[in-house]
Amino acid sequence: QMQLVESGGGSVQVGGSLRLSCRASGHTYDTYCMGWIRQVPGKDDEGVAGTVIGSIGRSSTYYFDSVKGRFTISPGHDKNTLFLQMDDTKPDDTAMYYCAAAAPPCFGQYVLRYKYRGQGTQVTVSS
Repeated sequence: QMQLVESGGGSVQVGGSLRLSCRASGHTYDTYCMGWIRQVPGKDDEGVAGTVIGSIGRSSTYYFDSVKGRFTISPGHDKNTLFLQMDDTKPDDTAMYYCAAAAPPCFGQYVLRYKYRGQGTQVTVSS
């Protein structure tokens, strides 16, 4: 059973930056998927980005339109950590951010369907 633990949430002013981290444990996959989704009360879950950890060659990272060009996800050197770098933040980025993961076969664009999710970390963007 895979476990995910997020960290790095908090408050930031509009246009500022924040970096979230997610640590995965309890698995033995060489290749698997990790990503981020976000949740606002009363709204559907929204995908942020997803990627295939351990993939070789062609990039397998997918960004949803609302964050494209502003957010960047990147894996850690140990392949069990995923970072979300949030730049040029907007008030609409305010949400609970969840790390998500899935066993192979998997794809970055299906992050909303990933089986495993962490407990979440709150991000608040204020003007």
